[in-house]
Amino acid sequence: QLDVHGKIREVLAETIREDVAPEHQQLSTEDLMRALRQRGIIDDVMKELKFITDVNETERTSAPKPSTHFVDREPPVLKKTNIDPTRRHLYLQVLGGKAFLEHLQEPEPLPGQVCSTFTLCLHFRNQRFRSKPVPCACEPDFHDGFLLEVHKDSLGDGSKMVDATTMLSICDPVHMVLIKTDTFGETALVASYFLEWRSVLAAENGRTNVAVELLGVGTESKVSVGVLNIRLELYPQLSKVLSPEVTNTQFALEHQKTSEKERLFLVYAKQWWREYLQIRPTHSARLVKIFAQDENGVNRPVCSYVRPLRAGRLLDTPRQAARFVSVLGYERAPVIGGGGGKQEQWCTLLAFLCRNKGDCEDHANLLCSLLLGFGLEAFVCVGTKAKGVPHAWVMTCGTDGTITFWESLTGHRYIHRPINPADPPAVEQPKPLYPYRTIGCIFNHQKFFGNSQPSDAVEVCVFDLHDESKWKPMSGEAIKSVCSPGTSPVPPFPPLCASTLDAAVASNEIEVQLRVLVSEHRKDLGLSTMWDDHLSYLLSPALAAYELERTTSISAGNEEFQDAVRRAVPDGHTFKGFPIHFVYRNARRAFATCLRSPFCEEIICCRGDQVRLAVRVRVFTYPESACAVWIMFACKYRSVL
Repeated sequence: QLDVHGKIREVLAETIREDVAPEHQQLSTEDLMRALRQRGIIDDVMKELKFITDVNETERTSAPKPSTHFVDREPPVLKKTNIDPTRRHLYLQVLGGKAFLEHLQEPEPLPGQVCSTFTLCLHFRNQRFRSKPVPCACEPDFHDGFLLEVHKDSLGDGSKMVDATTMLSICDPVHMVLIKTDTFGETALVASYFLEWRSVLAAENGRTNVAVELLGVGTESKVSVGVLNIRLELYPQLSKVLSPEVTNTQFALEHQKTSEKERLFLVYAKQWWREYLQIRPTHSARLVKIFAQDENGVNRPVCSYVRPLRAGRLLDTPRQAARFVSVLGYERAPVIGGGGGKQEQWCTLLAFLCRNKGDCEDHANLLCSLLLGFGLEAFVCVGTKAKGVPHAWVMTCGTDGTITFWESLTGHRYIHRPINPADPPAVEQPKPLYPYRTIGCIFNHQKFFGNSQPSDAVEVCVFDLHDESKWKPMSGEAIKSVCSPGTSPVPPFPPLCASTLDAAVASNEIEVQLRVLVSEHRKDLGLSTMWDDHLSYLLSPALAAYELERTTSISAGNEEFQDAVRRAVPDGHTFKGFPIHFVYRNARRAFATCLRSPFCEEIICCRGDQVRLAVRVRVFTYPESACAVWIMFACKYRSVL
């Protein structure tokens, strides 16, 4: 924030010009510190570094909010983190990028013009960081520093600072994800990279510069996207630096160990698959997915994509978790060329969260992880829905044997009651409400089962997982060898972040934009527009009730809403309302979608006597930058017929 680096550079340049007379060429650290102190820079920095996590929560709640139409434009208070002098930190600086050739032709953005941007997201040992967005260019101007704490969790909080050999045993990489945001606010995953930071342990003066070549994702995982210049530095500096031989030997040993584990698992998986096919030859057509490709085109066991994930205080109930996952955007992995084939790309959790959208498998993996975190026995199911389209969803097994399916894209829940094909025709069978047709396998972080029942149709499936004639299990030990936390091919899961959106401000902005769009649309039709603010306000309870129903499956407060509307609409007038739900905050795009609905179009283009229009927007924020946006258009007019 203060641009401390820039100031220090200026002062040092000045000091060196003034103080370095020919007689004493050497400037000591003390001289430089004195120069900085004289110019008050150290005091400025110390003032800024409050050693408390300071968010004026108390002030915020007591101060009256300004009325919603006058938005409080104060900058949000940034959390100051505790900089603990007894811990070792890794200072990672991103010093610009080069050779982003796709943006070679990009013109320089004009001041004030909206342009597409790059954002770099980092995750290291439960800490997450995000760079400032920079305009997309062939040489993007990244200049950000991130202070990552290196601490051995297993030794407890009060333990001594980690030394070089202990740090060498910390094999967690720094996971870097590069996101591109276009001018419409749409995000795309550009690159995902695991940075091996431990080379700094063997660096001469405790700092090293690395040029990181980023490769594309999915079908372009072998193509270079660009290069980032990164400087790594340890604070406080190491008293004893390791030799490069030691670090290289450690990396080679880790690589060898990982490769051997992966090889043994592959041998086991092939053997398991052979046995599975021997049960019935038709099994070869079932969707039994043992490996899946991540965004970098690396084949990983599916069990490594799921892990119990606790959301801290950000989510309170499993159903709220399902709602959160359903409002993350859905987007199939992009395919180059036609053919209608589905591009296979399961994302690491960080890439999914930073991009804020992903395929059905990404949603199912995240929901399963959250439900496991809430203490439920959850599995990801891989199968098909109507027309044989491959699909993934989540299933939980109750202690009483109840099987519940959770659709991760909508948040809907379905109780599964199997149909017994052996029953006589007179017996009434349950009608399945879920959209799933077949199921090939189920898995979580510790178990994997292949469906070996005579039919793989979901409606006749019996989920007795202990019966090996119905579900062929994989060895738990084999899965653990490649999927337990800390084993190399498995990137550690990042923690979820709280939303940075102010729901009231976001709701207000969209509402103002929609009013302008409606007025312009009516003007084009030769109609005038009169807004009824009171009626708009009365729509709020309905929007809150819709969101509550999506989260809890309980609807409440409808009577009061209906009563209020009846009072607001005089005798002889007609009221029409149309609610609609989005997971993005682009008002123009939402308006275009609304106009496609004949009901909504009828309200917006309403003609008649004493027409009054109303619109209400309510944004509900969820962790990360996910949000549910409810919009309700309404009109009242005098019925002349």
